[in-house]
Amino acid sequence: MKKILLPTDFSKNAWNAILYALELFKEEKCTFYLLNAYTPAFYRIDYMVGGPMASAIPDIGVDISLNGLENTLDRIKNDHHNPRHTLEILSAFNTLPDEVNEVCQDRKIDMVVMGTQGATGAKEFFLGSNTVHVIRKAAVPVLAVPNGYRFKNIKKVLLPTDYWSKYKPNELKPLLDMIKKFGVDLHVLHALEGHDLTKAQSENKEHLKKMFKGIPNVVFTDNTDEYMPNIVHDYIERNHIGLVAMMNRKHTFLERLMMKQNVDAVGYHCQTPFLVLPDTSEI
Repeated sequence: MKKILLPTDFSKNAWNAILYALELFKEEKCTFYLLNAYTPAFYRIDYMVGGPMASAIPDIGVDISLNGLENTLDRIKNDHHNPRHTLEILSAFNTLPDEVNEVCQDRKIDMVVMGTQGATGAKEFFLGSNTVHVIRKAAVPVLAVPNGYRFKNIKKVLLPTDYWSKYKPNELKPLLDMIKKFGVDLHVLHALEGHDLTKAQSENKEHLKKMFKGIPNVVFTDNTDEYMPNIVHDYIERNHIGLVAMMNRKHTFLERLMMKQNVDAVGYHCQTPFLVLPDTSEI
């Protein structure tokens, strides 16, 4: 039985992601955890002894969180009942990225599915979005669903790669499972960006081909026309991609400061569901 975490702030965007997850896994036995993480508008000193539940002073934030989760739960049960699905609610006084990490570890979560509205202009660089912060910290796959995107049968999956990592089979498994489940075509895309592959990149490419040997339809493309992330967005439009998957390798603080990570750049602007897989392999 799969365990899927569904963070929600009770917005239309979050509800849309929940509907996508329910449809994506409609044929599988799953436990869905509806999570709302909240922090107060101002920090109260009494929270230092154990958070709002240990405080003698009522906190309206707790009631809003629990009521919102109960309403979401009732809405799913009444309008989207599926005997294969089990639902639980989780309310937490915490930041969303930290709470997601804790729940994923404690509950052995297989995947996080959440909505994203993206960002533009200065906000993109200084604030980011909850989704990107969760993606950066998460140790499990995160599926980000663009605002307003309705579920469609997936026919093509795109995996952009730089071939710098020798991907681990267990970290690619969620992607391979989804490809086999839907019987989709896999497109592997690399932006050459003006130079040939190094020896290490060529070896990693061959390693990837061996891992994908059991997939009937795999297309490998090396493109010199565009740079990241434009190459990804152009490829999605030209080839009618239904899901983008990217490996997320942890960067140092200095690297994050000096350059925008590809996984961030694609995630902010992608209008197609976006699956981020942790990459712990060495370069």
